[in-house]
Amino acid sequence: MKVLIVDDEKPARDRLRQLIDDFEIHEVVGEAANGEEAVAMASSLNPEVVLLDIRMPGVDGIETAHHLNSMQQPPAVVFTTAYDEYAIDAFDAQAIGYVLKPIRRERLERALEHASRLTGAALKELAAESRLESQRNHVCARVQDELRLIPISDISFFSADQKYVCVHHVSGQDLIDDSLKSLEQEFATTFVRIHRGALVAVDKIEKLEKSTDGRTCVILRGDSRPDNRDAGDELIVSRRHLATVRRRLKGR
Repeated sequence: MKVLIVDDEKPARDRLRQLIDDFEIHEVVGEAANGEEAVAMASSLNPEVVLLDIRMPGVDGIETAHHLNSMQQPPAVVFTTAYDEYAIDAFDAQAIGYVLKPIRRERLERALEHASRLTGAALKELAAESRLESQRNHVCARVQDELRLIPISDISFFSADQKYVCVHHVSGQDLIDDSLKSLEQEFATTFVRIHRGALVAVDKIEKLEKSTDGRTCVILRGDSRPDNRDAGDELIVSRRHLATVRRRLKGR
């Protein structure tokens, strides 16, 4: 199998590479030191298995696994971890592949043989068990043949776009596969639904304003307004959601 190694510590990557080379049946196609590198390399190298450290600065292992799952042909993910036995029980209960640090040859060999693809639900449960934040810090867009990570802090709003969702962010617009409903649930603390087809970042809203035809519109802060678009009807607040939007703005 083609294997991608992801760990922020070089000695750990070196140890995994040596073990895999010793097996003589798998190929290490790349090494990444963080989650962002892992996503970029996975989209270009198409590994069959990713050996993924859980606790990394920036994009941690659980969020990285979420993004890897969005690939057209997602790799199997095997977590590498230094968790105690209680946490390991949680991995086993979810049928999730893991290798306990310090890495032992026999355990790695078994994990590669039984590598598991992780569902979004399993990742959320794992995050809860391991006391990691289950809310992502990025969303993942497929741009041509590459995956692009978009920081949540750069996003002004999400809008429905046929069967996709359009992400409006400081660098432009991209389509993602997530549903508005799932995004609303995941980012409930930072985004608010303004009508059936749009979620807006609360901290990006400057004010509400009446349009010439009497409808209430969201006005984004100047530095949050995408340069290449006309908001049109996208940022109209429906009567159904107006009270909630006002309450969220008052509570900032």
